[in-house]
Amino acid sequence: MKVIAINGSPKKEGNTFQALTMVGDELIANGIDFEIIHVGHKLIHGCMACGECAVNKDEECSIKADEINKWIKHLKLADGIILGSPVYYSGIAGSMKCFLDRVFYVSGANGNLFRHKVGASVVALRRTGGSATLDSLNHYLSICEMIISTSNYWNVIHGRSIGEVSQDFEGKQAMRVLGKNMAWLLKMKVASTDLVEEPAAEQKVATNFIR
Repeated sequence: MKVIAINGSPKKEGNTFQALTMVGDELIANGIDFEIIHVGHKLIHGCMACGECAVNKDEECSIKADEINKWIKHLKLADGIILGSPVYYSGIAGSMKCFLDRVFYVSGANGNLFRHKVGASVVALRRTGGSATLDSLNHYLSICEMIISTSNYWNVIHGRSIGEVSQDFEGKQAMRVLGKNMAWLLKMKVASTDLVEEPAAEQKVATNFIR
């Protein structure tokens, strides 16, 4: 089994990276492969709402100027996905938001590539806005019918300068517990594969409020 974490911070080894590593250490201790992909420093274009991914059905975004399509392929093969972001104005960092909008739209437009994968979100911040950002990240996981792993508190850790998260003992515990719970869910999912039938996917019904 393998979990891929997305580091949405511009800083390669900043507090978001360190929080993801705390979760990953627990996954590795449970025999699960773990990888962090750094996207927060990349020039990632926002979604153009062209709809070509839904027309072509090739599991790719029509924008070829960045590495989004390579990352989609990696995530499709993973058993679990962790989304990590710093907090910018009580929200997801810009490059990370562009990444998520395109990757998850392609997933949904191509039969829900991440359906029933185990997912989690992690937020690193200085002071406030963590819950709002965590909620926004979880929106991507929930709309894809992913199995969301939780901890014994919100998956938020505090620190300003690089490394300060090591002083947030409650936050560190939340990361450790998240890693343990995620490993447990992944193992449960594998163990129950032949015992519990997976519910069939339904064709999405899309409506609006204009009559």
